[in-house]
Amino acid sequence: MLKIPVLLFILMFSIGSFGQDKVEWSVSVENESSTILVSAVIAEGWHLYSQHINNKIGPIPTTIEFIPNKNYTLIGRTREPESLKEYDKNFEGELNFFKDEVVFEQKFKAYKPAIIDGVITYMVCNDTMCLPPRDELFTITFEN
Repeated sequence: MLKIPVLLFILMFSIGSFGQDKVEWSVSVENESSTILVSAVIAEGWHLYSQHINNKIGPIPTTIEFIPNKNYTLIGRTREPESLKEYDKNFEGELNFFKDEVVFEQKFKAYKPAIIDGVITYMVCNDTMCLPPRDELFTITFEN
């Protein structure tokens, strides 16, 4: 009788952990250029969608939201390198995405040492399935 609850626990744990760790995020500041670097390392076989996609056909674009405070202002929009553009079988349409790794850049101006909080919302897929969108919170400190 004890075997069934143990097996259910193991199954629930393995299903819950399956969707984790497909993207490893890191956020840093390049002091000389006052640029926030949001880096993603994407697991092999998976892809991360661009900020600039036609989401009318399904996937959630990557968004990086910076929580405003009086110690800094953003300059322009968050930039990304050129993405791949291919037919996506999951959504039956052409979409922009990244494989392996990508670095998003956001210029800013700090008025004093600043703590910058934000959230990255993203979705990853492979050739046969997609995982639900996730939010990744971050905090960085800029000392000028």
